[in-house]
Amino acid sequence: MPSRFDLANAIRALSMDAVQKANSGHPGAPMGMADIAEVLWNDFLKHNPKNPDWCDRDRFVLSNGHGSMLIYSLLHLTGYELPIEELKNFRQMHSKTPGHPEYGYAPGVETTTGPLGQGITNAVGMALAEKILADQFNREDHDVVDHYTYTFMGDGCLMEGISHEACSLAGTLGLGKLVAFYDDNGISIDGEVEGWFTDDTPKRFEAYGWHVIPAVDGHDSAAIKAAIEAARAETDKPTIICCKTVIGFGSPNKQGKEDCHGAPLGLDEIELVRKTLGWDHGPFEIPEDVYAGWSAVENGASAESDWAAKFDAYKAAFPELGAEFERRVIKGELPADFSEKADAYIRECQDKAEKVASRKASQNSLNAYGPLLPELLGGSADLAGSNLTLWEGCKGVEAKDASGNYIYYGVREFAMSAMMNGITLHGGFVSYGATFMMFMEYARNAVRMAALMKQQSIFVYTHDSIGLGEDGPTHQPVEQIVSLRTTPNLHTWRPCDATESAVSWKNAIERRDGPTALIFSRQGLAPQPRTEQQLADIARGAYILKDCDGEPEAIIIATGSEVELAVAAADELAGQGKQIRVVSMPCAEIFCAQDAEYRQQVLPIEVGARVAVEAAHEDYWWKFVGLDGRVVGMTTFGESAPGGELMKHFGFTVENVVANVVELLED
Repeated sequence: MPSRFDLANAIRALSMDAVQKANSGHPGAPMGMADIAEVLWNDFLKHNPKNPDWCDRDRFVLSNGHGSMLIYSLLHLTGYELPIEELKNFRQMHSKTPGHPEYGYAPGVETTTGPLGQGITNAVGMALAEKILADQFNREDHDVVDHYTYTFMGDGCLMEGISHEACSLAGTLGLGKLVAFYDDNGISIDGEVEGWFTDDTPKRFEAYGWHVIPAVDGHDSAAIKAAIEAARAETDKPTIICCKTVIGFGSPNKQGKEDCHGAPLGLDEIELVRKTLGWDHGPFEIPEDVYAGWSAVENGASAESDWAAKFDAYKAAFPELGAEFERRVIKGELPADFSEKADAYIRECQDKAEKVASRKASQNSLNAYGPLLPELLGGSADLAGSNLTLWEGCKGVEAKDASGNYIYYGVREFAMSAMMNGITLHGGFVSYGATFMMFMEYARNAVRMAALMKQQSIFVYTHDSIGLGEDGPTHQPVEQIVSLRTTPNLHTWRPCDATESAVSWKNAIERRDGPTALIFSRQGLAPQPRTEQQLADIARGAYILKDCDGEPEAIIIATGSEVELAVAAADELAGQGKQIRVVSMPCAEIFCAQDAEYRQQVLPIEVGARVAVEAAHEDYWWKFVGLDGRVVGMTTFGESAPGGELMKHFGFTVENVVANVVELLED
């Protein structure tokens, strides 16, 4: 049987060989953390390489994702479907081993990491999801939810502000099954971190309410094992294990230096590493006894089999809970009657024809959909009373009772968004979180990561334009909606009334291949009349809301609060004998994905006279109106004044829209 040192050296060898072959990458972190990974994966991690999606597996997150060869080596060695050819293809086109771990490429990669600090935050979300599911489903002597979340992180993760947000909340919520390993090697890209990072990390985490295990030798297997055992014994607090390591361990000339952080070691140095470590094998060559020492296939199958027997007993004792667990957690399906009941509510909104702010319409939708969805898990970044994300059935999640369905994130927009991604990746929930649209800026990269990973996270943004009024330009979004709409795989909805708001929520809940941003107003929005066909066409992203008797001379395209303005302008123009069509476009991305026939039906090429109206930056709309069209939009920041005055000041008036259409028709 190979020694622990030999097993860890397999990680070091594969990592340095893959980085060298690719001629790029980060060998230092994998070589430095190999001993920690060996103890964790061989002695503690509960997982099944033949079923990476087993719901009660432990989660492992490599937050310092630049060290990606660490996780690729672990997955390969333990028996996942990641053959040696993929390691040889590290960082190459269409490989399963991209430069940073990407969710959906290699089996066993739980989340995309690389933007530092987000991995630990995803892990906090995963651990919170485990705790909530356990409180919702576990019963005495029937712990069907019982797994840990482990994460590796480095100095960079701890320097990023998001780690402060997330780790503070993790302590408050008592996430006792979260174990973080801090790779304290003292080196970052620019050199020794003591020049710019002198935090007392143990004291910092003690202040957060974490269980802290300081000063662990990251190359002493016995010390590492004892630390993990102590971490697992603490059930009321998350644990950080501070491990002192040597970056690039085993490299006689480059270990402990920034030279090995983000560049290949070089062939000559690699030969010296082999001699130093006593690794007498060629590039990508792993002896059979080392593979046997690493394989987790047999133990993984046994662990899942034991859990399956436990779950069978659970289903026998609690058949309704068992069926619900299978639907929510194992299959990830919505209730069979959700779509039908949601459609009924949408028709009810249309019949009611109530003028409300779309943020209130959003809350009304939650009150309608929430009782249908036990998996709905909401939250807000300390703005519940303004975002209106609390609905009648909400119960707060707390450290001592996590059985609720609403998370008070505090003023932590970035952490909230990345935690939502972790919750969604974990499974068992439809997660939404809210803030003012302007403060999407704090969370921008987490929104991008949700889109990159094709995760369902639902981002709720209220106070959507200059129409919010007196809070002024610091709170008035202008360019944000353009940023959202140009993010690949993100659906951005800006509904114009209660009916479109209900449709947007239904679409976000039913969408399983990417995130959705729901953009809601502070001010009241007038209800719009619709036929049954128009009602059905809302879900197609854009539709003809108001048409003329003959062929249209011009088309006005609008979203959100500006739709009623567009309709009023069309009425004025009709009084002047003009043939005007109004198109409501609550979700441009969905409309652009429709077939050519439908797009032509709504926006016929023959009608070149087009005006777009939206209280946001005008640049997005030229793709729809053409260079000869007109856009009534924003090109500057807003001002502090009542919302109605601001709308007039910036040209969002019937008179200005009419003038733009008339000017266009006369050109």
